[in-house]
Amino acid sequence: MSNRSILFAGIAVLALGFIIYLLEPILSPFIIAAFLAYLGDPLADRLEARGFGRTAAVSTVFIVFIVAFVLALLVIIPSLVHQADMFIQRLPAVIAWFQNSVMPTLSAWLGLETITLPFEQIKSAIMQHWQEAGSAAAPILKQITASGIALVATFANLVLIPVVTFYLLRDWDHMVAWIREALPRRVEPKTSELAAECDAVLSEFFRGQLSIMLILGVIYSIGLWMAGIEGSLLLGMVAGLASVVPYLGVIVGLLLSGLAAMVQSGDLVSLLWVAIIFGIGQLLEGMVLTPLLIGDRIGLHPVAVIFAILAGGQLFGFMGVLLALPIAAVLVVFLRHIHDHYRGSELYHKSNEL
Repeated sequence: MSNRSILFAGIAVLALGFIIYLLEPILSPFIIAAFLAYLGDPLADRLEARGFGRTAAVSTVFIVFIVAFVLALLVIIPSLVHQADMFIQRLPAVIAWFQNSVMPTLSAWLGLETITLPFEQIKSAIMQHWQEAGSAAAPILKQITASGIALVATFANLVLIPVVTFYLLRDWDHMVAWIREALPRRVEPKTSELAAECDAVLSEFFRGQLSIMLILGVIYSIGLWMAGIEGSLLLGMVAGLASVVPYLGVIVGLLLSGLAAMVQSGDLVSLLWVAIIFGIGQLLEGMVLTPLLIGDRIGLHPVAVIFAILAGGQLFGFMGVLLALPIAAVLVVFLRHIHDHYRGSELYHKSNEL
């Protein structure tokens, strides 16, 4: 590739990044829709191979997505409301247990006088604000109504996601073929090779990671249910979803489930069961699920995953978080090819001779 071509490609990438930065406020629904279409395209292709027309196959996949989303809402929202209500109701008992049991023990361990905190004031403030939450609903609704433009924009984005997903999914194969045909013939073979490898890495990562998140959510939910912790489904699924970031699922699960266990029973044995459940889940993830469903092909180190998500959020907000891992996985593919090219170059071999 000539220096002129490299310069042109660099300018094109910078221009694309600047355009994405300018359009960031409206891109989120399109990014989410493209992600859903990418996940659903293999299933639509399989249905086509079984004799479905493209529109019928896409409609079937689209209905599956909608049903799964609605069922998730029907299960998660009532559980979330119940868990929050139960937490508020039992919070005074937890504060009393913490004041009468934990603080004296902690003071004895530290060799200090009994540590006192204004627990009664904390409890009264929490209960007062909770009781006033209902009366605060009217001003909030009034503010939302006053911000009509923002509300309409949010609703429009929510409506756009399924619409754009359907059309992208229906025309996915045509768009890929059009892009391939539009490439210059000189670079098309290498570009197609890189695109195929990127697609393999992304599909392996997304589908593998989503499978791991779902399996861990089920494992955590069943374990917490067997331990007698209410709201086990919500707690387990939240921990499973958080596992997209290495070790975050275990940390979030331990904190939330441990808090729920103390709120419900106040028994230290329940905390031990929570630790055992998440310890088993962590072992299964590291020793079985990740090697089986993802493997080492992606090459994203846990530190790189954390940095990518934080950097994406810092630079581009919510859309940056959505794009962080796909971009990082694609960069790994390009860096791998650059490294192989460098190892075969004259520069590398000359440096070894010095």
